Amino acid sequence: MPTLDAAACAALMDDLTRITVDAAKTILGLAGTHAVRNKPDGSPVTAADEAAEAVICEGIARILPGVPIISEERAAQGPPRPPERGSYFLVDPLDGTREFIAGRGEYTTNIALLTDRIPILGVICAPALTEIWRGIVGEGADRYEDLAAKQSLPIHVRPRPRNQSIVLVSRSHLDAKTQDFVGALTGARTTSSGSSIKFCRIAEGKADLYPRLAPTHDWDIAAGHAILVAAGGSLTTPDGEPVVYGSKTLTIPAFVARGSA
Repeated sequence: MPTLDAAACAALMDDLTRITVDAAKTILGLAGTHAVRNKPDGSPVTAADEAAEAVICEGIARILPGVPIISEERAAQGPPRPPERGSYFLVDPLDGTREFIAGRGEYTTNIALLTDRIPILGVICAPALTEIWRGIVGEGADRYEDLAAKQSLPIHVRPRPRNQSIVLVSRSHLDAKTQDFVGALTGARTTSSGSSIKFCRIAEGKADLYPRLAPTHDWDIAAGHAILVAAGGSLTTPDGEPVVYGSKTLTIPAFVARGSA
């Protein structure tokens, strides 16, 4: 399998950003027209999910032929097996489908590049909010305030707050274990949010912690993982161990995303 490093990622970033924006525009064009179906696991899917996925996969195949792509909707047809060595993409074309269906703007389009099953590049776009976050591990992270913006702004996690920390939790998937975890924190203010935007808010210094103690899929967090680490943060298991990608089910049992150490 091809192996891409940080330098190769930097050369690809603008192309991957354009692909992400094209997918975002496709989603916006289908907003309000979606018919909802349920996948075998019970999660919803719409035409916007599938159309955005097609845009992303075709775009990546055009600029990087031969690099494997694992995407959410294609994976629903049969779990793929990512390579143990080399590089591959994880794509979530519409993260936060429930938010999209409900007419809330907290949904995203996510592209991550992993090398040896470790996220090294991430691009996240929030179509309805017209924001884009990007990062390459070891090279830094940045943010565009508008889909058509020509200039990005560097972002970085904020220092640990002296008083109240801001803890982000899932709006649609908050479970009892995560609630207990947050409840045990001292001096924390909890804010609910949808999709991978939670990683981006920590990466840009607007929040401090995002715990999830219930399973989620690799493609749900890989792009946010890369952006957060590029911005100076971290993502580990609740015990502080590295998160392992590429299991047979492509699921992450639990994680905690942090800004400052």
